[in-house]
Amino acid sequence: MPPIIRIGTRASALARRQTEIVSRFLHENGIGTEIIIIKTEGDADTGVPLHQVGGQGIFVRALDDAIIRGEIDCAVHSMKDIPAARPDGIRTAAVLARDPPYDYLAFEIPLEEISCIGTSSTRRKAQLLRYDQEFEIKELRGNIDTRIRKMRSGEYDAIMLAEAGLARMSIHLNGIRLPTVQFVPAPNQGTIAVVCRDAPETIEALEPLDHPATRQDTLIERAVMEEVGGGCFTPQGIYCQNGNLIAEVLSLDGGRFERMEEHVETIDDARKIGIELRERALDLILEAKAILGLN
Repeated sequence: MPPIIRIGTRASALARRQTEIVSRFLHENGIGTEIIIIKTEGDADTGVPLHQVGGQGIFVRALDDAIIRGEIDCAVHSMKDIPAARPDGIRTAAVLARDPPYDYLAFEIPLEEISCIGTSSTRRKAQLLRYDQEFEIKELRGNIDTRIRKMRSGEYDAIMLAEAGLARMSIHLNGIRLPTVQFVPAPNQGTIAVVCRDAPETIEALEPLDHPATRQDTLIERAVMEEVGGGCFTPQGIYCQNGNLIAEVLSLDGGRFERMEEHVETIDDARKIGIELRERALDLILEAKAILGLN
């Protein structure tokens, strides 16, 4: 077991907070840590949509590279940011117990007056438009504080955030929790994962942080996501709780969608559902890629 584990993280306040949570758990198990900040291209390019800079996976790539180069022993991520395709030699050593998976609509004006909502997620945009086609959805990126400041300055009537991020940062905002039945979360939303080299001593040190029930639900979600494909640009919500799965793919404008609800016991069954959902939703996936100018 290594005497000190070097943990890599992005520079954002939320990323650092998540890393501090992992570091604290390791210290409680008698393992020292060193936190190392890794800059990512996605953090620099906050003025353009995510699909134009490589999607959520861009936040993970720099940390994967640092692990492979031996600069850090492991990295902490919001699990929903981890893409389906992973480099050789990188392993998800621990999946922490899930925090609230919900989307949260934050606002400071009367709910009935909301018309302009900020989000950078194609999924959230599509689900909002499915709920009400009259909404104006505007691109919104940046850290949590930046998003809140833009809402309070009047650039947006409301903003959509992951409730888990607010909880981890102890931020309390006026707003409403959105139900998972209508606003199906992104795969693995609300979950922190720790990835590392496939090195036995590091894996052994991280194993006590793993939460088996959360790992099983998130692996089911990832299996569906991997089979559906479409990248992080196709609006899709995939959420599993105690084996109860909701999975959907939407058109970018929220006007059409394909949806499946099943109880899933095994990863193989999850893959079968993902294959079926992809077949049903292939036109929506291809349409989203064409509209966004992706191959």
